[in-house]
Amino acid sequence: MSGGRARMLGMIGKLGGIVFDTPDARALAAFYQEVAGVTPSYAGDEWVSTLTPEGWKLAFQLAPDHQAPRWPDQAYPQQAHLDLLVPDLDAAVAAAIKAGATQLPGGGDTWTTLADPSGHPFCLCANDGIDRVVLGDLCIDCPDAAGLAKFYASLLSMEVSYEGEDGAGLSAEGQPSVIFQQVENYNAPQWPDAAHPQQYHIDVLVENIDAAEQQVLQLGAKRLPGEGDDYRVYADPAGHPFCMCW
Repeated sequence: MSGGRARMLGMIGKLGGIVFDTPDARALAAFYQEVAGVTPSYAGDEWVSTLTPEGWKLAFQLAPDHQAPRWPDQAYPQQAHLDLLVPDLDAAVAAAIKAGATQLPGGGDTWTTLADPSGHPFCLCANDGIDRVVLGDLCIDCPDAAGLAKFYASLLSMEVSYEGEDGAGLSAEGQPSVIFQQVENYNAPQWPDAAHPQQYHIDVLVENIDAAEQQVLQLGAKRLPGEGDDYRVYADPAGHPFCMCW
């Protein structure tokens, strides 16, 4: 993008975790232990938290009525996917399939698209500069990549590092990259309607929930039903739910 890296529009919170819906939280966590090298930090029947080797949280939430994505069918959208960097693409694909992944259409010389056992697509991407699997980024589908990137730049205290016709991206030291993928005929989640599932959500850590809520609502977020002693639920301008936690 011309003019160098865009400045953040504000500082609200920080990415606390990436959470995927699944009909079997323990089983999906075990799959990502095999494929992504995460280690469990908490395990219950309805929620399992894991940590990547970098210390980033990847969690799995029980959704008994989960409807799996059917990528690339936009009637059953993925809503988001992970990009995992691997040192040996062929070996990583073989290991993922052995662990329960299904290879999907698409991919190229340097990446392969698969679905995890709950149907969530993810990409394995070759990277010669590493010696183990690394979480490259979270990629979020949306109808307006540039606009949603600006929203999340403020929400996650990150910077817009890329913007083009195909999408936009954010980066910040100590956080996974977040990418926004431009999607035609985008089909938004309608949480908590199980017929239009969220598939994933992110947890955003904030210090002052009331101040943070005022800021995100001004940026275009909507308050959704659901809250607890330490979290509230919102939707971004593209309809993706997220939680602000404190």
